[in-house]
Amino acid sequence: MAEHIAGLILAGGRSSRMGGTDKTLLQLAGRPLTRLVLDRLRPQVGRIAINTNADPAGFVGFGVDIISDTIAGYQGPLAGILAGMEWAAVKLDVTHILSVAGDTPFFPDDLAERLVARAVAGRVAVASSNGRVHPTFALWPVSLRKPLAAFLESGDTRRVMTFLEQAGLDVVDFPVTQRGSVEVDPFFNINTPEDLAQAARIVDEAK
Repeated sequence: MAEHIAGLILAGGRSSRMGGTDKTLLQLAGRPLTRLVLDRLRPQVGRIAINTNADPAGFVGFGVDIISDTIAGYQGPLAGILAGMEWAAVKLDVTHILSVAGDTPFFPDDLAERLVARAVAGRVAVASSNGRVHPTFALWPVSLRKPLAAFLESGDTRRVMTFLEQAGLDVVDFPVTQRGSVEVDPFFNINTPEDLAQAARIVDEAK
């Protein structure tokens, strides 16, 4: 089913806790975070796009499509997901997009496989771990494009979980993994310099 799924890397945030520096381009283990995420995602899907509202010049070297939000005003992850759906609907023959966060370098290499196994027509399969749902790691039917656009245009809320609850969701739990002597939540994400240092320690533990 991978050929019917497009991957979407969400890198559209403001990185405010990194002082405004685009965190998805920061180096981890000698490579940009975006490259680590891209390499982890590539075997799981067909085509891939990066959603960013920053200068696209920083991303052109990754060799994938670069798309910005189609609605103004930094509307959050749902705006990026809508942009991904619109990209997929226009350019690709796919039924779903698989979204991942661009600041989460250790997400499962069987993310797509396990979400697809739980996919139900018209509903969103969403990842969880440690009792917490991770709504930016989800398998979205492209058929939800118009309902999502209407949801965002209403202006009532931009909360991802609110839309998911309206659309219908199925939660798929992923276990904590062992890297050397360290237990790692697969959806550990990098928001601060301290998080980046912790990620570097995780990489070192896995060597």
